[in-house]
Amino acid sequence: MEKLLETPNSLINSIYLNNSYKSNGDNGAKDLGNEITKFVNLTSLTLDLRGNSIGENGAKYLGDGIAKCITLTYLSLKLKCNSINDNGV
Repeated sequence: MEKLLETPNSLINSIYLNNSYKSNGDNGAKDLGNEITKFVNLTSLTLDLRGNSIGENGAKYLGDGIAKCITLTYLSLKLKCNSINDNGV
């Protein structure tokens, strides 16, 4: 992810991030949701966040960040094995 963040955000239009089973939790989801909004030309986003102990709050933070990506045309989320219930969807 460091190399990704070194590239000017306006030049990146596609992100694939496999961060599965890292136990980042709600705070990690919040940070990721905030970072995603910085990529103003993002059209494709694939996030593998399986097994990260993400709960309702984390899902909301992540969703709020994704919702701000107004140029996004493709989204793939893998959220299996987290703690998200109907309130976080």
